[in-house]
Amino acid sequence: MTAERTVAPPGSQPPEHGLPPVSVIPPRGTADGLRRPAGQRPTARPAPWLPLLAADAAAALTAAPALPHPLLAAPLLLAVLCLNARAALYRPAAVPAALDELPAVCARIAVSWCVLAALVAAFAPAHALSVRALLTGCALQSAASCAGRGMVHWRRRRALVRHPAAALVVGPAATAQRVAAAFLRHPGCGLRPVGVLADGPAGGEGLPVLGTDEEVHRAVIQNGVRAVLIVGPAGERGPLLRSLAETGCALWEVDADAPAYDRARSAAYDKAGRTAGDRVPRERIAGFSCRRLEAGRHRGGPAKRALDVLVSGTLLLLVSPVLLACALVLRVSDGPDVVFRQERVGKDGRPFTLLKFRTHRPSDAHESATRWSVAGERDMSRFCRFLRRSSLDELPQLWNVFRGDMSLVGPRPERPYFVAVFSESYPGYAARHRMRTGITGLAQINGLRGDTSIEDRARFDNAYIDDWSLWQDVCILLRTAAALVRATGS
Repeated sequence: MTAERTVAPPGSQPPEHGLPPVSVIPPRGTADGLRRPAGQRPTARPAPWLPLLAADAAAALTAAPALPHPLLAAPLLLAVLCLNARAALYRPAAVPAALDELPAVCARIAVSWCVLAALVAAFAPAHALSVRALLTGCALQSAASCAGRGMVHWRRRRALVRHPAAALVVGPAATAQRVAAAFLRHPGCGLRPVGVLADGPAGGEGLPVLGTDEEVHRAVIQNGVRAVLIVGPAGERGPLLRSLAETGCALWEVDADAPAYDRARSAAYDKAGRTAGDRVPRERIAGFSCRRLEAGRHRGGPAKRALDVLVSGTLLLLVSPVLLACALVLRVSDGPDVVFRQERVGKDGRPFTLLKFRTHRPSDAHESATRWSVAGERDMSRFCRFLRRSSLDELPQLWNVFRGDMSLVGPRPERPYFVAVFSESYPGYAARHRMRTGITGLAQINGLRGDTSIEDRARFDNAYIDDWSLWQDVCILLRTAAALVRATGS
């Protein structure tokens, strides 16, 4: 929930004449603003999961004659696809291999057939599957699925050898050059390093060392870079890596250390670094242990939207009497126009109209767009102060959530004027707009409301996006509800 006051925002001074141009994404050349010019973006490869899904579907249809009724093929196919998706069998592999997937694929096919046979025996005993039909169906589908997946992976490996993806290596210069040389000695891995992004040059021969964002930008365009190999901690390169991911580059974490350290690091990641329900398996590429990093912008999706619709729709029905009562009191005490509409910046920099109960009437549109806040305004009525202290003035934003303008949990949306100012002043602020903005968020429940550090807010918001999980959203909502009981105000 927002907290406002009557002073200028931290770290900024309003211009004397007019408003600055609104730019959610910083200008090209900054770490957050790396973009490919139109027409120079490399051709995207087809979705890797579609051929594999087609192979699994064809395998299920191949085994359908073993079923007592053809309609049972639909739930069988659905069960297999769900189990395979849960096991990350549709994730893009660096070096695809059918034999590596064989145990997992066959096990999930067997589980699906056993569950289907149990359900049929329980609800339609007359059509129960015999042991022979069960074994035949499992064998047919397993053989067809492995053959189909083997063909898909064989074609992909050939394509990787013939047309390896250009890659950049990020990390300490000496280590990055060593890793790049190893990848170049193994062209079958499908990645061809073309440059090293490091703070200082390495001695001896090797790939060109890129030291500035402009050099990286030029290398990405000229070489059609599709992958980034990260050796060691990203450090200050985090915003640049996010920008590269937004241009379509795959990010790979490469462990170039000793095997013992590799095992300890992998175990620590499995224990603490993995988000709920999102296990990203490590792969071996050119002999290195690698893990594909998922970009934050892909987090959320249907599950987060379903939670937003369910909770906001339910709350709108439950608090409708409160909304009506607040509107009537505001109409009687403060006159017409009880709902305040203001332009805010949402996901990917798209503006939308935010709704609130009107607790203050700005003198003009310029004040409404550029005044940091109005908390504690003396000419505010007693009821308006109560609305702001209790955060009831934020209730109309449930309609923004239900419509899809906002989410229940996410970075708080700000006005275009302040987005422009903060994006230029605070690194990482523009990256907050990778996800839909929200009514509450990780920054708010950690006390970052009102006249608090914008830099800290941006850091908490980006941490929320990077570590997103549905359970984290639930926890933030519960902590927000507890804070509302204390009525600390917005």
